[in-house]
Amino acid sequence: MPKPKREVHLSELQLAVVRALWRRGEASTAEVVTELGPKRDLAHTTVATLLTRLEKRGLLETRRDGRTLIYKPLITEADVRRSMVADLVATLFKGDPKALLAHLVREDEIAPGDLEKVRARLKEDDHG
Repeated sequence: MPKPKREVHLSELQLAVVRALWRRGEASTAEVVTELGPKRDLAHTTVATLLTRLEKRGLLETRRDGRTLIYKPLITEADVRRSMVADLVATLFKGDPKALLAHLVREDEIAPGDLEKVRARLKEDDHG
């Protein structure tokens, strides 16, 4: 039996850290700092604190490699996306996902052919 999906809400910075782990598969604090790069300019201690908190929430697992902790994500991007979009729908669209979809489709940025691309993507997601 699949385990129930849990709610995963991440701040923008937490999401950046988890994305670095998704890209690498697993990483030490120093590797995450390097992955985030100079754009973030985060102290090693800041990243270590973020990783520790995410691990305590059950979103990451750790293992030791000598004296270094290696972090590995226990959540997928799909899990996070599903949870955060559900929260957005509940908060801004009164629980109605069709209202979110209508809002997105009404925007002026929808170019000819975009709806066909969305339909193709939905079919692709349904098949694997």
